[in-house]
This record gives sequence, structure tokens and C-alpha cells, in this order.
Amino acid sequence: MATKVKQFQAEAKRLLDLVVNSIYTNKEIFLRELISNASDAIDKIYYKALTDDSVAFNKDDYYIRIIPDREKRTLTISDTGIGMTEKELEENLGVIAQSGSLAFKQAHEIKDGYELIGQFGVGFYSAFMVADTVTVKSRALGSEQGYCWESSGAEGYTIKPCEKETVGTDIILKLKENTEDENYDEYLNEYRLHLLIKKYSDFIRYPIKMKVTKTRLLQKGEEKEYETYEEEEIINSMVPIWNKNKNELTKEDYENFYSEKRYGFGKPQKYIHINAEGTVSYRTILYIPEKMPFDFYTTEYKKGLELYANGVLVMENCAELLPDYFAFAKGMVDSDDLSLNISREMLQHDRQLQLIAKNIRSKIKNELENMLKNEREEYENFFRNFGRLLKFGIYAELGRNKDFLQDLLLFHSSRDDGYVTLEEYVQRMPAEQKYIYYIAGESVDRIKKLPQTELVAEKGYEILYFTDDIDEFAVRMLGKYKDKEFKSVTSDDLGLVDAEDKETERHAELFKEMTEILKDKVKKVRAAKRLKSHPVCLATEGELTIEMEKVLNAMPNSPGIKAQRILEINTEHPVFQALEKAYAGDQEKFQLYTDLLYNQALLIEGLPVEDPLAFSEKICKMMV
Repeated sequence: MATKVKQFQAEAKRLLDLVVNSIYTNKEIFLRELISNASDAIDKIYYKALTDDSVAFNKDDYYIRIIPDREKRTLTISDTGIGMTEKELEENLGVIAQSGSLAFKQAHEIKDGYELIGQFGVGFYSAFMVADTVTVKSRALGSEQGYCWESSGAEGYTIKPCEKETVGTDIILKLKENTEDENYDEYLNEYRLHLLIKKYSDFIRYPIKMKVTKTRLLQKGEEKEYETYEEEEIINSMVPIWNKNKNELTKEDYENFYSEKRYGFGKPQKYIHINAEGTVSYRTILYIPEKMPFDFYTTEYKKGLELYANGVLVMENCAELLPDYFAFAKGMVDSDDLSLNISREMLQHDRQLQLIAKNIRSKIKNELENMLKNEREEYENFFRNFGRLLKFGIYAELGRNKDFLQDLLLFHSSRDDGYVTLEEYVQRMPAEQKYIYYIAGESVDRIKKLPQTELVAEKGYEILYFTDDIDEFAVRMLGKYKDKEFKSVTSDDLGLVDAEDKETERHAELFKEMTEILKDKVKKVRAAKRLKSHPVCLATEGELTIEMEKVLNAMPNSPGIKAQRILEINTEHPVFQALEKAYAGDQEKFQLYTDLLYNQALLIEGLPVEDPLAFSEKICKMMV
């Protein structure tokens, strides 16, 4: 007599299509889901043993076995768990989105540390992403009769009695035929299965066993022969490093985990191990890499931490756990308290996630502050790699994080060749100094040669050297540090000289004529306020400096923004005497000198001259 095909409930065709084609974005997830369900089935025996003296639980007797069969093109996931009766097969597998694990958890009011994973009732159906037919053979604890559930998809399913010698469940997947786009044979490949188990289910608490192919040497006289053989091995680690007590672990343990998980090349510079209990409980191991990843500032780099739910990997890069300014951090988080979405591939954006992210942010900052205070050389090495990211963090989000990050910043300065923090700078400011002075340039060596620094340096004031293109934008967002404003040494008013500029007034007609010659190039020409030995320089008026102009104009689709340039002439320099002489008696030479001085100022700033050929001809003309 033919077994009657039963129809799925709950709009099965529509739901099953949704599960297979929409909920899961990655086909390989099916193995994680089935292994998680197998782990749940074993957990249920454990829970029964806690309240039922007739049920013994010896952990060594429980395991999950993976059996690929290339000839039959089947993949079997077998467990020694609690099994299912005919009724439970009907209830748990006949109704999509009906979770036996969730019902079991609710019925037994489970609240201790053993969290059941499969609470959504759809993970089992992910098998249909890779299989044409799914067969479930199960024998329930306390029963002598086994039952077989079988389905080829949304058309329905059958349940019938079958022979099964042991308690537990076997899920047998008849894999789909290969297509041009999909190679389903990969799920029969021993190496591929090994990788998937290690990737998603390495920390399932029960052994996951699979036969692996090995070779051994057969010595026959002088000849060496090798033979291949199969041997069953436990693939997963079972006990995650983050669940161990910190005093059980060594530095080498953390470094080995960093290497095994491929969080980075070489060794980590620092690691942070946290076991948090409270409003939200989680365990995390965080790493600060010693070296910057080669793809760090490319679109290929993926920020985020590995996220585990009860030891099962649910996201490889959970970006929500790290702010962009701490994107360098690598590591993992495991929590039983997170609200996952139905596919367990993404998180619900809930309060638990936000709390974990906030705590992680604070822990990373604390570690960086400790490095800065107690291991200055280590911190400077970190900052050379990732300091730029912290500066972007200050500028981003309209300065929302500036107070949180400002004390982590380092800058080169005119005081010495090392780094200085903003706090160190302010602490050693003379009492009469009004501003935190800075100058931006391509490199420290180049900045040291810039003429605009002369007056501030002569006063004995320290100057911060900004060599990153983000530096000026970041300090503009900061505005002040401990009530001290930032001031570029190229700005119009340095707060060092009287407002009345007698030299500019005395040579007003000369400077007016130069301004007319350089119209559309500079806003005005005036006597230098800041030069001592150099003849000329460019200053700026307003918020935009020349270095900021360079950064903005280097961006794609730049609007060609220009700073308001001021040409400053050192009236004490011999060049000015030649300029005065030309102004008095040779208008052509005066125009030539004016143009040459302007182009000289451009070159000092690292700006291109507007017409190199004309500039070259004017130099030659001056020489003859």
C-alpha cells in the first residue's frame, strides 16, 4: 500500500520557497543549521537527565557524525540525540517555522547556560537549498520503533515506520545535480566539509566526527610505498578558548588563536579577553594587529568581529560591533542573549547588540590609553599604523566622538623628533601663549623648511606638524582643546603682533600695485608678519588653508575650491630692496619681480606654477 503524501501546513509552498530562496543568502549555511539542530537534540537528553533519574547522561556517548557518499551523492548528518516520535516528526517537520527546540525550551523553562540553538524552526529546511530529497530517519528516546520522514520539497512529505537500531536522528540529503552556476559536489568533498565545520560549528559542545583520508608509509625492504586509508576523527574543537578561564591561558594560546582564525599576519600587538555578565552577557577576545593589513584602506577590507551565538558562528564580520574609528580591531564575540533574525545570518538591531558594542568600544579605548601611558613605544607603533583612523573618527559624524578620541591623538612637533599628545602640548605651553599652533605639510622634513614657522618658533612656541590630509579637518572639528584654540601659523592673525601694521601702511602703494598685477591670484599683498630670513610666503584668510585646499581639490569631482591667498613680503630682506628699486624706476621689471615672487611662494607651498614655460622664460629674462 502506497504511503499517503501529506501536505505541509502554513502555506508551505510559499514559505518553503522563501526559506530556500530568500531567507538564506549563502547555501553553505545549511550544514551549520543541521549540525546546530543535532546539537539541540543531544542537549534535550541532557535536560531530561537533570529532572529524570531514569535517564543517564554520559557526555562521551553523544556525538554528531557527518557521512559523505560520493557514489550515491548523499550527505548524512547523524546524531545520538533524543530523536523524534511519529507525532513529533509531524509537528516539527510538517509545519514550517515550527520549532521543536523552542517548544522544548518553553516546556522545560530552560534558563541555565545550555542554550538551545534552533529556535526558529526554519533551519532544517535550508537543506532544500542543496538537496532534491531530504530523508529523516529518527527513533525517539524510550521507543523501539523508528520512523522515516521524507520530502522532495513543497509538494509535501511522507512519514512511515522504518528500522533504526539506535536512538537519534539521521538526516540524509540527496544532493541536487550540478549546474553551470552551482557545484553541489563540493558538499561531498572531505576537505570542503572539514572547512565548513571548522568555520561555523567548531565550538559545538559535542564531537563532530567524520572519516578523513590519510596516508601511511609501508616499508618493504628498501622500497618505500604509501597507502591511503580512512580514519574517523573529531573535527571540531568543542571548547572555545573564550570560555576558558584567563588564568588557564598563556600568551601563546591567544597568539595561536589569532593565527588559526586568520585575523592577521604575524602576531597581534595586544589582545583583550572579556567575560561580561550583567544586563547582557557575552564573551569576547579582541586583538589589535601589530601590522596594518595590506588591504586596510581598500574596499576589500571588511570591518567587524566574528559573532557567535552560543558557540555557533552566525556572522563573519559583524560591522555593528565596531565603530569605524576602531575598524582595525579583530576578534570575536559570543553571546546567548542576542536576538537573531530568522535565518541567524543577521542580527536584529536591538538593545543587547548596542550594549555589547558600547562596552567593546570602551574596552578598546581603555587598552589604548594604557598603552599610551605605560608602553609609549608600543602605542606609537600602533598610531603609525592606525592613527589616521582615529582622526577620521573625530571628524566624522559632525564631531560626535571628538571628546572620546581626542586624548588618543599623537602629532609630530617642532619640540623634538618624537610624538606629542595634545595634553602634553598644553601642559608645556608658556603662560602667555594663547593658541595651539600648527602647520600642515606633506612631511615633517618639508614642514621644517617652511618660512611661515619663523615668527612662532622665534617666540619659543611649540608647533604641531600635521602630515595627514585629515589633520586640519579633525582639529577644525575639535575647535579647542582644554580651552585653547587651534591656530595655523599660516593664518591671517597669529595673535602675536599688533593689529596696526606700520610696514604695510608705509608701502601701501607698492603693495596695492602688486595686488593689481596679481589680481584673481591673491586677495592682497602685504608686509610679512611671520618671516625673518625668507623673502616671501603665502598666508591665508578665513577657515580654508592652502593644505585643506589641496586635499579638497584632490578629491573626485572637485569643484576647484581655493583658499583666500595673501602674498606676504619680508620688507627686511634684500629682495624687497630690489623690488622697491624696480617699483621706483622700471615698471616692467617690477611686474617681472612680482610674478616671480608669487611663483616662488607657490613652489614653497608645494603648489604648481600656473605656466611653467612662462615662469622659466621670466627667470632667464631676469638673468640676462
